[in-house]
Amino acid sequence: MTDRRMGMWFEELTVGTVVEHAITRTVTETDNVMFTTMSMNPQPLHLDADFSAKTQFGKPLFNSLFTLAIAVGISVPELTLGTTVANLGFSQITFPNPVFAGDTLHVTSEVTAARLSSSRPGVGIVTFVHVARNQDDKIVCQAERQAMMHCRPKDDKPAEEK
Repeated sequence: MTDRRMGMWFEELTVGTVVEHAITRTVTETDNVMFTTMSMNPQPLHLDADFSAKTQFGKPLFNSLFTLAIAVGISVPELTLGTTVANLGFSQITFPNPVFAGDTLHVTSEVTAARLSSSRPGVGIVTFVHVARNQDDKIVCQAERQAMMHCRPKDDKPAEEK
C-alpha cells in the first residue's frame, strides 16, 4: 500500500497534522430527499417545501446526518483509504449553520490525538476533528472522530527512504 493516493499510516498522522481536502461537494435536493427517506426520517423540514417555506429558513434544510457523512467521506482518500481498521466513535458533533441544496462543502481535518493501541499490536488510535464549511466559509459541521489505524508495515519504507 505505497500508493500516495491511499490514506496515511498511523505514523504519518502526528498531532497537529492538518489536511485541507481537495474534494468539494455541491449538495442537491435529490441528495437530501433520498438520504432523508432512506434513513426513515419523515421530518417535513427536510422533505416538504411548503412546510419549510413557513419556517425561519424559508426552504428545506439539508439533512444534518448526510452533512456529517459528507464531512467524513471527503476526508477518506487523503487520510484513511486502505489504512483504517475501523471507526471507533464520534463525539462533539455540531451543526452551527444550516446547509441548503446548492451549497458547496469543503472540509479540513486535523489530527488532535494519536497513540499506539495498548491491546492490539500494529495499530494506533487517532482522533480527527473534521470541519466542513460552505461556499461562504461558514462552518456547517464539526465532528471529532476516533479511528483505529494500521501502522506502516515493516516492509513498506517511507518515500524519503526509497
